[in-house]
Amino acid sequence: MIFTSRMVQLFAVVLPKDCERVTEALLREGVIQFISTSDVDVQAQDLVSSPARIQASLTEISDLRKRIEGLLHTAGIIPSAPSEADLSDRGAVDTEKEKGNLARIDSERAAIRERQRVNQQEILKLDDIRRQVMLYGEGLSDIAVSAPHSFIVMQTGKIAASSEGRFEEGLRDLPSVNIPVGRERDSIHSLVIFMKRDSERAQRVLDSVGWTPIELPNELRSLKEDAFRELSAKLKTLTDEQKRLEMEADNLVKKEAERLRTVWSNLRVIELLHRIQTHFACLSRTTVFTGWVPAEKRERLTGAIRRASEGRCYLEWNEASGKDAIGDEVPVRLDNPRLLAPFQMLVSNFGVPQYGTIDPTPFVMPLYLAMFGLMFADVGQGLVLAALGVLGVSLQRMRAAQKGWYQLSWLIIWCGLSSVFFGALFGSVFGMVLFEPLWFDYHGIIAGHRAEGSVMKDVFDILAIAIYFGIFVIVTGLLFNWVNIIRTAKWTELFFDKGGVLGGWIYGGGIYIAFYLVSHDYGAFPSRGRLFLLVGLPAILLFLKEPYRHLRHGGRQSASKTNPAFAAMNAVMHWIVELLEIFSGYLSNTLSFMRVAGLGIAHVCLMISFFALAEMTSGIASILILVLGNILVIALEGLSAGIQALRLSYYEFFTKFFHGTGKLYTPISLDSEW
Repeated sequence: MIFTSRMVQLFAVVLPKDCERVTEALLREGVIQFISTSDVDVQAQDLVSSPARIQASLTEISDLRKRIEGLLHTAGIIPSAPSEADLSDRGAVDTEKEKGNLARIDSERAAIRERQRVNQQEILKLDDIRRQVMLYGEGLSDIAVSAPHSFIVMQTGKIAASSEGRFEEGLRDLPSVNIPVGRERDSIHSLVIFMKRDSERAQRVLDSVGWTPIELPNELRSLKEDAFRELSAKLKTLTDEQKRLEMEADNLVKKEAERLRTVWSNLRVIELLHRIQTHFACLSRTTVFTGWVPAEKRERLTGAIRRASEGRCYLEWNEASGKDAIGDEVPVRLDNPRLLAPFQMLVSNFGVPQYGTIDPTPFVMPLYLAMFGLMFADVGQGLVLAALGVLGVSLQRMRAAQKGWYQLSWLIIWCGLSSVFFGALFGSVFGMVLFEPLWFDYHGIIAGHRAEGSVMKDVFDILAIAIYFGIFVIVTGLLFNWVNIIRTAKWTELFFDKGGVLGGWIYGGGIYIAFYLVSHDYGAFPSRGRLFLLVGLPAILLFLKEPYRHLRHGGRQSASKTNPAFAAMNAVMHWIVELLEIFSGYLSNTLSFMRVAGLGIAHVCLMISFFALAEMTSGIASILILVLGNILVIALEGLSAGIQALRLSYYEFFTKFFHGTGKLYTPISLDSEW
């Protein structure tokens, strides 16, 4: 768990007749990350099955599977990853038949969507008219003279009954409503409402059907309520129709859901099998493949391949550092418990560690939580954070596509628990000291009334905690760097790198000098002999870096082409720059941890300010200020503490030892995400 998992490389040869069963066994185990056949030493003329042809079939299957998946998603159905039972019981898929079935469903859904589109346009038209009538309608008694600010026109009149169809057809493309008022012999009386901007088009329609404006009798002049009632009824009918059409579209998929799920699962299994076979080199008599496997999975995979091929196979295992291993890039597997998944996410966001080096995940967890807790120490606010995290976990648990949010919710839970722990150490509950602190009264020190006998006397003691913590983190990073260098056998970097032994020697000497100066009230330095041993000697030894590199890599040949004076000056400049980087870099890295204390102090000061404001009022106002203050602090300070803890982890800790140049281990398995 401290280091990345040990990987071994499999080189396998099987017979073509066993290829399908072996492919199934490889997918069932799901532990091998394949190496491209282009990296395998196989003569092109020996190939009888081209990966390109398999890739073409894979593309067709993948496209069909994604179409079915997209269709299921439209009905809110998310298919789950296939299981071993799906692999064993899979059936053949007639791709042409399934394409035809999808085309039929898509055609029926398209027809429904078109009806919905037409309905929606009509709804928008009628809703616009109703809104304008409500805002600017003047009543039917004033139809002849519409108000100048009105956006609509309302007219009453009559047309011949034989022109009713043409009248409705003409008004269909206009935002308008036609309300029949009554019939008289062969005439129809109507109320027409349309937008003023469409007056010319509406008038052409009215003229084409022989519209005759009329004045309604007094008893029929207050029909505005009827117009509203008619508009509302039409809108409700259209809205209900939209809902019905939406359900009809969903039901088209839902009634086929079980069969579509089965087809999707079969296609997914076939897709994964084809994806595995794209890494096979199929020769005239044998099939060859190779890939990386975690060392602890070696025996199980060996047994699975032998059973699938009935012993007709040749398997060769090579260590990652062995001379027979194919390729230089070994995939990196981070083998951490599920408990550490949120912190592994933080590590992966920064990069993938180099193979064989330290996996910082187990160390990130305590360091990140300690930094967050020191900056955001409060029992009550921590419980609120933890509750929000629990809510997030419960909401995201069933959403496979939201895996990142799920892990983030767990991270919030951990941060909340850290706040509770440090809040108990400092005795803070929603900014109030409700019990005896287990360590010291943070609020009391910031407010200037610390308790007698407190282990911490003032703000400078709090700043000192942050400095000590920063020194511990940086020294840990340096030790990890030395371990990584030793494991990768980069001996020159072990001594001459700024994160190597000499850089660490100078940093340790600087720490000793700083503490010596502080302990002597800034009035004395260590003796000259000690100063030389602490920083002078390692600085001189660091000067040997360029001459050593020159002798090792340049030699006499480069010396004849380079001016010796220029080479010496270049070495001196490199030495000076590196010393400046070491002294300024380590100093700034250490002082950077003062932000842990700074944010902790700011958190306390904010709570003190809100309590001061609450004391200026009383009753509900006082309670409201405290509630809103706590909400603001949880939102702003919680976010700031999380970001600053992440920044310190990345730039003050990871940069000392972490080389994010690795390639993540992504085997092909039944639950692969691609």
